[in-house]
Amino acid sequence: MRSFVGLIAVVIAATLYLYFLSLYLPVGSWKRPQPGSKAEHVEEKESEELRDTSEEPSRLKFPSDLEELRELAELLQFYKTEHTGYVLLLFCSAYLYKQSFAIPGSSFLNILAGAIFGPYEGLLLACVLTTVGSTMCFLLSQAFGKHYIVNLFPEKVSMLQKKVEDNQDCLFFFLLFLRFFPMTPNWFLNMSAPIVNIPITSFFCSVFIGLLPYNFICVQTGVMLSEVSSLDDLFSWERLLQLLAIACMALLPGAIIRHFSQKHLKLDVRSQNGLITDKKVQ
Repeated sequence: MRSFVGLIAVVIAATLYLYFLSLYLPVGSWKRPQPGSKAEHVEEKESEELRDTSEEPSRLKFPSDLEELRELAELLQFYKTEHTGYVLLLFCSAYLYKQSFAIPGSSFLNILAGAIFGPYEGLLLACVLTTVGSTMCFLLSQAFGKHYIVNLFPEKVSMLQKKVEDNQDCLFFFLLFLRFFPMTPNWFLNMSAPIVNIPITSFFCSVFIGLLPYNFICVQTGVMLSEVSSLDDLFSWERLLQLLAIACMALLPGAIIRHFSQKHLKLDVRSQNGLITDKKVQ
Protein backbone atom coordinates (compact mmCIF):
# COMPACT_ATOMS: atom_id res chain seq x y z
CA MET A 1 0.00 0.00 0.00
CA ARG A 2 2.85 2.37 0.81
CA SER A 3 4.39 1.83 -2.63
CA PHE A 4 1.07 2.59 -4.33
CA VAL A 5 0.64 5.82 -2.36
CA GLY A 6 4.22 6.81 -3.16
CA LEU A 7 3.68 6.22 -6.87
CA ILE A 8 0.46 8.25 -6.89
CA ALA A 9 2.25 11.09 -5.09
CA VAL A 10 5.01 11.11 -7.71
CA VAL A 11 2.48 11.11 -10.57
CA ILE A 12 0.49 13.97 -9.03
CA ALA A 13 3.61 16.04 -8.36
CA ALA A 14 4.91 15.53 -11.91
CA THR A 15 1.50 16.33 -13.41
CA LEU A 16 1.15 19.55 -11.42
CA TYR A 17 4.69 20.60 -12.38
CA LEU A 18 3.98 20.06 -16.08
CA TYR A 19 0.62 21.80 -15.86
CA PHE A 20 1.97 24.91 -14.17
CA LEU A 21 4.94 24.98 -16.53
CA SER A 22 2.55 25.03 -19.50
CA LEU A 23 0.72 28.02 -17.98
CA TYR A 24 3.89 30.13 -18.30
CA LEU A 25 3.72 30.14 -22.08
CA PRO A 26 5.23 33.53 -23.00
CA VAL A 27 2.85 36.14 -24.33
CA GLY A 28 3.31 36.54 -28.06
CA SER A 29 1.52 37.49 -31.26
CA TRP A 30 1.54 34.10 -32.92
CA LYS A 31 -1.22 33.60 -35.47
CA ARG A 32 -2.03 30.29 -37.08
CA PRO A 33 -1.45 30.29 -40.85
CA GLN A 34 -4.74 30.35 -42.74
CA PRO A 35 -4.76 27.82 -45.61
CA GLY A 36 -5.74 29.31 -48.94
CA SER A 37 -5.32 32.93 -47.86
CA LYS A 38 -3.88 35.26 -50.49
CA ALA A 39 -0.90 37.49 -49.94
CA GLU A 40 -2.81 40.67 -50.68
CA HIS A 41 -5.28 39.95 -47.87
CA VAL A 42 -2.63 39.36 -45.21
CA GLU A 43 -2.06 43.00 -44.34
CA GLU A 44 -5.81 43.70 -44.14
CA LYS A 45 -6.44 40.83 -41.72
CA GLU A 46 -3.22 41.04 -39.71
CA SER A 47 -4.43 43.40 -37.00
CA GLU A 48 -7.69 41.48 -36.55
CA GLU A 49 -5.90 38.12 -36.28
CA LEU A 50 -3.38 39.48 -33.80
CA ARG A 51 -6.19 40.85 -31.68
CA ASP A 52 -7.98 37.48 -31.74
CA THR A 53 -4.90 35.57 -30.63
CA SER A 54 -4.23 38.00 -27.79
CA GLU A 55 -7.77 37.54 -26.49
CA GLU A 56 -7.73 33.75 -26.88
CA PRO A 57 -4.62 32.24 -25.25
CA SER A 58 -2.94 29.27 -26.88
CA ARG A 59 -3.49 25.92 -25.23
CA LEU A 60 -0.74 23.37 -24.96
CA LYS A 61 -1.59 19.68 -25.04
CA PHE A 62 -0.07 16.43 -26.19
CA PRO A 63 -0.78 15.92 -29.91
CA SER A 64 -2.97 12.96 -30.83
CA ASP A 65 -2.93 13.24 -34.63
CA LEU A 66 -0.88 14.74 -37.45
CA GLU A 67 -2.88 17.96 -37.62
CA GLU A 68 -2.46 18.70 -33.92
CA LEU A 69 1.22 17.82 -34.23
CA ARG A 70 1.72 20.30 -37.08
CA GLU A 71 -0.07 23.08 -35.19
CA LEU A 72 1.95 22.47 -32.04
CA ALA A 73 5.18 22.41 -34.05
CA GLU A 74 4.33 25.76 -35.65
CA LEU A 75 3.49 27.28 -32.26
CA LEU A 76 6.68 26.08 -30.54
CA GLN A 77 8.83 27.04 -33.55
CA PHE A 78 7.50 30.58 -33.21
CA TYR A 79 8.21 30.80 -29.47
CA LYS A 80 11.61 29.13 -29.86
CA THR A 81 13.00 32.16 -31.70
CA GLU A 82 12.79 34.34 -28.57
CA HIS A 83 12.20 31.84 -25.75
CA THR A 84 14.50 28.94 -26.58
CA GLY A 85 15.12 28.03 -22.96
CA TYR A 86 11.45 27.82 -22.12
CA VAL A 87 10.59 25.71 -25.17
CA LEU A 88 13.49 23.35 -24.44
CA LEU A 89 12.47 22.98 -20.78
CA LEU A 90 8.82 22.42 -21.69
CA PHE A 91 9.65 19.84 -24.35
CA CYS A 92 12.08 17.93 -22.11
CA SER A 93 9.61 17.94 -19.23
CA ALA A 94 6.75 16.67 -21.39
CA TYR A 95 8.93 13.98 -22.94
CA LEU A 96 10.23 12.71 -19.60
CA TYR A 97 6.70 12.74 -18.21
CA LYS A 98 5.49 10.40 -20.97
CA GLN A 99 8.51 8.10 -20.83
CA SER A 100 8.70 7.89 -17.04
CA PHE A 101 5.09 6.84 -16.63
CA ALA A 102 4.98 4.65 -19.78
CA ILE A 103 2.34 6.80 -21.49
CA PRO A 104 1.88 5.97 -25.20
CA GLY A 105 2.62 8.63 -27.81
CA SER A 106 6.34 9.29 -27.52
CA SER A 107 6.66 8.86 -31.30
CA PHE A 108 4.78 12.15 -31.75
CA LEU A 109 7.29 13.87 -29.48
CA ASN A 110 10.19 12.38 -31.46
CA ILE A 111 8.67 13.83 -34.63
CA LEU A 112 8.14 17.12 -32.81
CA ALA A 113 11.82 17.15 -31.82
CA GLY A 114 12.83 17.01 -35.47
CA ALA A 115 10.36 19.72 -36.45
CA ILE A 116 11.46 22.12 -33.70
CA PHE A 117 15.16 21.47 -33.16
CA GLY A 118 16.30 20.09 -36.53
CA PRO A 119 17.88 16.78 -37.58
CA TYR A 120 21.01 16.77 -35.40
CA GLU A 121 19.93 18.51 -32.19
CA GLY A 122 16.54 16.81 -32.46
CA LEU A 123 18.08 13.35 -32.76
CA LEU A 124 20.47 13.92 -29.86
CA LEU A 125 17.65 15.29 -27.73
CA ALA A 126 15.32 12.40 -28.59
CA CYS A 127 17.97 9.78 -27.80
CA VAL A 128 18.95 11.39 -24.50
CA LEU A 129 15.36 11.92 -23.38
CA THR A 130 14.32 8.42 -24.41
CA THR A 131 17.19 6.96 -22.40
CA VAL A 132 16.71 9.16 -19.34
CA GLY A 133 12.94 8.71 -19.38
CA SER A 134 13.20 4.92 -19.70
CA THR A 135 15.71 4.87 -16.86
CA MET A 136 13.34 6.92 -14.70
CA CYS A 137 10.62 4.37 -15.50
CA PHE A 138 13.10 1.66 -14.47
CA LEU A 139 13.74 3.40 -11.14
CA LEU A 140 10.05 4.05 -10.47
CA SER A 141 9.28 0.40 -11.08
CA GLN A 142 12.14 -0.62 -8.82
CA ALA A 143 10.93 1.67 -6.04
CA PHE A 144 7.16 1.32 -6.27
CA GLY A 145 5.93 -1.16 -8.86
CA LYS A 146 7.61 -4.57 -8.54
CA HIS A 147 4.73 -6.26 -6.71
CA TYR A 148 2.05 -4.86 -9.03
CA ILE A 149 3.86 -5.71 -12.27
CA VAL A 150 4.47 -9.31 -11.18
CA ASN A 151 0.80 -9.66 -10.23
CA LEU A 152 -0.46 -8.10 -13.47
CA PHE A 153 1.91 -9.88 -15.88
CA PRO A 154 3.13 -13.06 -14.15
CA GLU A 155 3.68 -15.12 -17.32
CA LYS A 156 5.45 -12.36 -19.23
CA VAL A 157 7.73 -11.54 -16.32
CA SER A 158 8.55 -15.22 -15.82
CA MET A 159 9.36 -15.70 -19.50
CA LEU A 160 11.55 -12.58 -19.62
CA GLN A 161 13.34 -13.68 -16.45
CA LYS A 162 14.17 -17.04 -18.04
CA LYS A 163 15.44 -15.45 -21.24
CA VAL A 164 17.63 -13.02 -19.27
CA GLU A 165 19.12 -15.94 -17.33
CA ASP A 166 19.73 -17.93 -20.53
CA ASN A 167 21.55 -14.99 -22.15
CA GLN A 168 23.62 -13.79 -19.20
CA ASP A 169 26.86 -14.31 -21.15
CA CYS A 170 25.69 -11.84 -23.84
CA LEU A 171 23.05 -9.89 -21.95
CA PHE A 172 23.82 -6.53 -23.53
CA PHE A 173 23.32 -7.86 -27.07
CA PHE A 174 20.15 -9.61 -25.96
CA LEU A 175 18.81 -6.28 -24.71
CA LEU A 176 19.76 -4.65 -27.99
CA PHE A 177 17.93 -7.42 -29.84
CA LEU A 178 14.80 -6.73 -27.78
CA ARG A 179 14.96 -3.05 -28.71
CA PHE A 180 15.57 -3.62 -32.42
CA PHE A 181 13.09 -6.50 -32.71
CA PRO A 182 10.68 -6.00 -29.80
CA MET A 183 9.45 -9.41 -28.64
CA THR A 184 7.87 -7.44 -25.81
CA PRO A 185 6.74 -3.77 -25.78
CA ASN A 186 9.31 -1.20 -24.76
CA TRP A 187 7.14 0.08 -21.91
CA PHE A 188 6.90 -3.42 -20.43
CA LEU A 189 10.65 -3.96 -20.77
CA ASN A 190 11.29 -0.64 -18.99
CA MET A 191 9.08 -1.60 -16.06
CA SER A 192 10.09 -5.25 -15.77
CA ALA A 193 13.87 -4.76 -16.18
CA PRO A 194 14.56 -4.22 -12.43
CA ILE A 195 12.37 -7.21 -11.57
CA VAL A 196 14.42 -9.60 -13.72
CA ASN A 197 17.71 -8.19 -12.38
CA ILE A 198 18.93 -6.36 -15.46
CA PRO A 199 21.80 -4.02 -14.40
CA ILE A 200 20.89 -0.38 -14.80
CA THR A 201 24.11 0.38 -16.73
CA SER A 202 23.35 -2.30 -19.34
CA PHE A 203 19.77 -1.12 -19.46
CA PHE A 204 20.79 2.54 -19.96
CA CYS A 205 23.25 1.83 -22.78
CA SER A 206 20.95 -0.63 -24.56
CA VAL A 207 18.12 1.91 -24.63
CA PHE A 208 20.34 4.65 -26.06
CA ILE A 209 21.77 2.43 -28.81
CA GLY A 210 18.82 0.14 -29.39
CA LEU A 211 16.26 2.89 -29.97
CA LEU A 212 18.60 5.02 -32.09
CA PRO A 213 17.19 3.81 -35.46
CA TYR A 214 13.61 4.37 -34.31
CA ASN A 215 14.41 7.84 -33.00
CA PHE A 216 16.31 8.62 -36.20
CA ILE A 217 13.30 7.78 -38.38
CA CYS A 218 10.91 9.80 -36.22
CA VAL A 219 13.16 12.85 -36.05
CA GLN A 220 13.79 12.83 -39.81
CA THR A 221 10.03 12.59 -40.33
CA GLY A 222 9.64 15.68 -38.15
CA VAL A 223 12.27 17.55 -40.16
CA MET A 224 10.41 16.79 -43.37
CA LEU A 225 7.10 17.69 -41.72
CA SER A 226 8.42 21.16 -40.96
CA GLU A 227 9.70 21.63 -44.52
CA VAL A 228 6.93 20.05 -46.60
CA SER A 229 4.10 22.37 -47.56
CA SER A 230 2.35 20.20 -50.18
CA LEU A 231 2.18 16.63 -51.49
CA ASP A 232 4.31 17.68 -54.47
CA ASP A 233 7.16 18.49 -52.07
CA LEU A 234 6.72 15.15 -50.30
CA PHE A 235 7.05 13.11 -53.50
CA SER A 236 9.94 15.03 -55.03
CA TRP A 237 13.09 13.11 -55.95
CA GLU A 238 14.98 14.79 -53.13
CA ARG A 239 12.47 13.62 -50.53
CA LEU A 240 12.32 10.09 -51.95
CA LEU A 241 16.12 9.80 -51.84
CA GLN A 242 16.07 11.08 -48.25
CA LEU A 243 13.49 8.45 -47.29
CA LEU A 244 15.59 5.73 -48.96
CA ALA A 245 18.72 6.84 -47.10
CA ILE A 246 16.81 6.96 -43.80
CA ALA A 247 15.47 3.43 -44.34
CA CYS A 248 18.94 2.05 -45.15
CA MET A 249 20.58 3.68 -42.13
CA ALA A 250 17.81 2.50 -39.81
CA LEU A 251 17.91 -1.11 -41.07
CA LEU A 252 21.70 -1.50 -40.89
CA PRO A 253 22.07 -1.77 -37.07
CA GLY A 254 19.15 -4.18 -36.91
CA ALA A 255 20.72 -6.41 -39.56
CA ILE A 256 23.99 -6.53 -37.61
CA ILE A 257 22.25 -7.43 -34.35
CA ARG A 258 20.13 -10.04 -36.11
CA HIS A 259 23.25 -11.64 -37.58
CA PHE A 260 24.83 -11.74 -34.12
CA SER A 261 21.68 -13.16 -32.54
CA GLN A 262 21.59 -16.09 -34.95
CA LYS A 263 24.88 -17.31 -33.51
CA HIS A 264 24.77 -16.36 -29.86
CA LEU A 265 21.29 -15.58 -28.48
CA LYS A 266 18.77 -18.05 -27.13
CA LEU A 267 15.30 -17.01 -28.16
CA ASP A 268 11.81 -18.37 -27.71
CA VAL A 269 9.97 -20.41 -30.29
CA ARG A 270 6.25 -20.86 -29.67
CA SER A 271 4.88 -24.21 -30.75
CA GLN A 272 1.40 -24.84 -32.12
CA ASN A 273 0.04 -26.01 -28.76
CA GLY A 274 1.07 -22.70 -27.17
CA LEU A 275 4.00 -24.04 -25.14
CA ILE A 276 7.26 -22.12 -24.98
CA THR A 277 10.36 -24.08 -25.89
CA ASP A 278 13.95 -22.91 -25.76
CA LYS A 279 15.91 -23.01 -28.94
CA LYS A 280 19.28 -21.58 -29.83
CA VAL A 281 18.88 -20.01 -33.24
CA GLN A 282 21.05 -21.81 -35.75
